[in-house]
Amino acid sequence: MTIAFYIAAAVAVVATALVIINLNVVHALLCLVISFLAMAIVFYVLGAPFAAALEVIVYAGAIMVLFVFVLIMLNTGGAAIQQERHWLTPWIWVGPIGLSAILLGEFVYLLWRAPVTATSGALVQPRQVGALLFGPYLLAVELASMLLLAGLVGAYHLGRTDRQETDKHGGKGR
Repeated sequence: MTIAFYIAAAVAVVATALVIINLNVVHALLCLVISFLAMAIVFYVLGAPFAAALEVIVYAGAIMVLFVFVLIMLNTGGAAIQQERHWLTPWIWVGPIGLSAILLGEFVYLLWRAPVTATSGALVQPRQVGALLFGPYLLAVELASMLLLAGLVGAYHLGRTDRQETDKHGGKGR
């Protein structure tokens, strides 16, 4: 189990470094998904399968969908499509596929080797987490969702092009 932890941690560090240094936003998001999945395996190895599942569902799922929607809204049109076609060469997929294959192999190995045991002694059930999130921490959860919504609306307004531009004949656009 220690080897699995170090492999997942190394993949997370490499994928996060690729997120930081990657100039293409779409490729950076793919590396971010790999980093989230690696962190989920780290949680799983440490005996927190519920935290691992939340990492995959919330971060690698919902948050990444939000990022992709923002990217779609910020798309600049034909020039961005041509640039994306130029960037999407087959060799660019080697890094993310390699890191994903390492994580998949490690995860299959962990599933077949031994059952998950909690190392902390106190196992937290999903029902307890839900009761806390929608009980005393309901206001914090709602504020976090409003913050995400405000970020999405702000990104839309920043990336929006003005529809009232003048066309080549001097008249107003459609």
